[in-house]
Amino acid sequence: MDIETFRSEVRAWLDANVPRRAGDDNPAAIFVEHPDEGAYVARAREWQARLAGAGWAGLTWPKEYGGRGLGPIHQIVWTQEAATYDLPTDVFGIGIGMAGPTILSWGTPEQKDRWLPPMLRGDEIWCQLFSEPNAGSDVASVQTRAVRDGDEWIVNGQKVWTSGAHYSKWGMLLARTDPDAPKHDGLTYFGIDMDQPGVEVRPLRQMTGGSNFNEVYLNDARVSGDAVVGGVGMGWAVALTTLMNERTSIGALGGLAGSSGNYALARLIDETAKASGRDPIDGATRDQVTDILIRSKVLEFHAGRIISKLAAGEIPTAEGSAAKLVLTSLLERLANLAIELQGPRGMLSGDDALAGGSWALAFLGYPGIKIAGGSDEIMRNIIGERVLDLPREPKGK
Repeated sequence: MDIETFRSEVRAWLDANVPRRAGDDNPAAIFVEHPDEGAYVARAREWQARLAGAGWAGLTWPKEYGGRGLGPIHQIVWTQEAATYDLPTDVFGIGIGMAGPTILSWGTPEQKDRWLPPMLRGDEIWCQLFSEPNAGSDVASVQTRAVRDGDEWIVNGQKVWTSGAHYSKWGMLLARTDPDAPKHDGLTYFGIDMDQPGVEVRPLRQMTGGSNFNEVYLNDARVSGDAVVGGVGMGWAVALTTLMNERTSIGALGGLAGSSGNYALARLIDETAKASGRDPIDGATRDQVTDILIRSKVLEFHAGRIISKLAAGEIPTAEGSAAKLVLTSLLERLANLAIELQGPRGMLSGDDALAGGSWALAFLGYPGIKIAGGSDEIMRNIIGERVLDLPREPKGK
């Protein structure tokens, strides 16, 4: 299907079936916690099932698993068009955007039949169990152990910064199965059932006041032998597929984020002017506003490069890392400008703050984006090695 025909089809369905986002949504406010999260997740499941039934979920997946067999460019078009509609399906992003493609690439036919359809319908939510207290940016250093016990594996260890673990049915687990092998060779990738006595999820309270992340304790948790994805000892290669999909998703959405940055900046200026009764932009802040606008436009253009590679059947690598760096810098500058423009009022939060506290939330939340999906330092390493051809970072054994 050609792109313009597909875009028209998307717009027509969205207009007929989905309400527009409320005008007070602030795209710069991240890590938002919903007052009634259970109700939000239930509503998300309903919408995901509806999308799957109408053929709008898993657009790039094979038809036999509920997708439509379309290309990455079609998925990007859908994401761009759906961004202004009230579709509360973000809780499925990790599963459909990261676990799904990994299972499609590495899973057995039985695993695909078992996991993919309920994932796409929203029946089962997935989380990512990679990072540990001593294995964040260097994911291959994970120490969580999985020991074979007959037809099962017994897992012990701790994971951290796990988004959505508290409402997930399944987890993408990276665990060490051969402690004597070099660290990249001794890992295995599992699909682990989160709903069992050996899995304890504890929320991590953020300075935003929310708890989107969790630490997960695995105490003699069990994984069946048929839940190994890609084979024993192949965990690092399988995990790279997950990470690649994560960073490509961030990069491919750069254009959308750039447009949102322009919208958020316009909102900030308008809200600040109304609150203070004067134009908040003077000589001291004009350069900051110009800088944010330029970065937003650069992000849009760079996203076009990523989309072009996807349309040509290529897989972006360092482009996604570059997009994430620009995105985090954009959010940081926008959030800091929001606080500066408010003066002393910028110290307020909640209902007393500008725009109901959404700019305070943006300011408190942006440091998390500098870490999530790969820290800024790791992104710079990838760009340095793969684009600038600088010497590689020394690797441990």
